[in-house]
Amino acid sequence: MVTLIETNSVASQAAEINSKRSLAGLGRDGVKMALAEIGVPEKQLRMRVNQLWSWIYVRGVTHFDDMSDVSKDLRQTLAAAYTLERPEIVAEQISIDGTRKWLLRLPKLGHEARAPEIETVYIPESDRGTLCISSQIGCTLTCSFCHTGTQRLVRNLEAHEIVGQILLARDRIGDWAGASVPGDKRLLPDSDRKITNVVLMGMGEPLYNFDNVKAAMEIASDGDGLSLSKRRITLSTSGVVPEIPRWGEESGTMLAISLHATNDALRDELVPINKKYPIRELLEACRNYPGLSNARRITFEYVMLKGVNDSLAEARALVRLLGGIPAKINLIPFNPWPATRYECSDWETIERFAEVVNRAGYASPVRTPRGRDILAACGQLKSESVNVRASERGMAPQAG
Repeated sequence: MVTLIETNSVASQAAEINSKRSLAGLGRDGVKMALAEIGVPEKQLRMRVNQLWSWIYVRGVTHFDDMSDVSKDLRQTLAAAYTLERPEIVAEQISIDGTRKWLLRLPKLGHEARAPEIETVYIPESDRGTLCISSQIGCTLTCSFCHTGTQRLVRNLEAHEIVGQILLARDRIGDWAGASVPGDKRLLPDSDRKITNVVLMGMGEPLYNFDNVKAAMEIASDGDGLSLSKRRITLSTSGVVPEIPRWGEESGTMLAISLHATNDALRDELVPINKKYPIRELLEACRNYPGLSNARRITFEYVMLKGVNDSLAEARALVRLLGGIPAKINLIPFNPWPATRYECSDWETIERFAEVVNRAGYASPVRTPRGRDILAACGQLKSESVNVRASERGMAPQAG
């Protein structure tokens, strides 16, 4: 493990003092409003939005002075009112396998006593690079095998805070045209683009932050900007059934379901939202998912827990359960975290389980654990942010 960055109190205080709003992460309407607020004439707004959009989301600039086709006066006016800052990096860790994890501090909202923090993970392979981003600070769902579930929900992330994770990651790994890659010699994809896929599998339940996640993915997939294919964006949900069809109709991205059990009694324990939306209702929503086909399958995620859900009987039940749904089954070796009561299934058990699923005609890759040594693997993310009660906010020390 390598820790590259740890901020000090001086840097943190400076970030808190800077109250200027960042334009990085805003959608076109947000950029347009920001330009109008500083007096850009109405007839120029469309042209100026397109200029800034290209500089922010194609070239990845972090200073207005770098916008060479914007007039000097406008650049100075922009710099006086706004920034292009990304989330602050509190710590950056690099796994022995090349996985990178960032602990990011976000600017405080007006009611927050302290700046909240989230985690974002980049997983490189030789032919692709996957960025795992967060949608909430903490989580409400308390899935018993997930580290994030031990952290109470603080709040939803705003759309620009979700997009900001993508911008920050592209900065750090040199994923802008002409940018230099890190000199640490760690694994990066051979392709021109270092982030080829984005998965909403970090902290939080994205369908409980529907509007902000949708707005963020529209920015990420904009063909004149970050230009990520919607087929390379995957939203993972624990099963917020009423929002699943709406997401399919409005987003066009891929879908993953955190299933993890084949019967309601066990899933009630592992994924407590099952008590509200049981397996039958969840799978019915999947069968009716807009655009579902063999070319656009749903991924079902199944964490392998020793002696809990890893028997051959469970494998056969899983195959029966998903019958008729164009699906891929992603088997995930459990990634341990401090104080968990679960263990990972033995490798031989996982292989036998996968064989049953494969024989039934399902693609069932076993996800290679990545970033375990830095608690960056699936189910291991957590920050120390807490939801401070209103009564406590008045007693909190002031920043600076």
